[in-house]
Amino acid sequence: MVRVGLTSERLTRAGAELADEVGFDQVTVSALARRFDVKTASLYSHVKSSQDLETRIALFALEELADRVADALAGRAGKDALVAFADAYRDYAREHPGRYAATRLRLDSATAAASAGVRHAQMTRALLRAYHLTEPDQTHAVRMLGGAFHGYISLELAGGFSHTAVDSQESWLWMLDSLDALLRNYSTP
Repeated sequence: MVRVGLTSERLTRAGAELADEVGFDQVTVSALARRFDVKTASLYSHVKSSQDLETRIALFALEELADRVADALAGRAGKDALVAFADAYRDYAREHPGRYAATRLRLDSATAAASAGVRHAQMTRALLRAYHLTEPDQTHAVRMLGGAFHGYISLELAGGFSHTAVDSQESWLWMLDSLDALLRNYSTP
């Protein structure tokens, strides 16, 4: 018998909220069942497994983050777009650390191709248009920005910058200025 009110969408959203509270790696079907005060078996009519739940949360978070980044990028170009893009990621990670962690879940090729991850790559390439990069440099730049943003955000969330007198916001802005200068002045060797 299906419990009234439980749907895959509701469980996914509740799983995302749980991820923000306890960490993405702590989200399981049984943990979610405890949240709804139901038996674990009753959730399997909505999610296939903990892996299925993790994938659903990842897809939900990727979509949510893509919408936020798209809103931040609207009408912007160049450094303004770069900063808006980076700030949207950082703000999302600070507000939703579990969901942000979920966006890093490795997806199979078909799921990844159908996910909002494609939108993330398209938006990154769109902001790079102002820097007039051609291939393969544009792909290298997409990867560089992703690595720089994710690396910084991950270290900051883990408290890695809390032991120095220099404010992490100051370093964040310095990094964005440096990335902008690198992209503006880049020429193929």
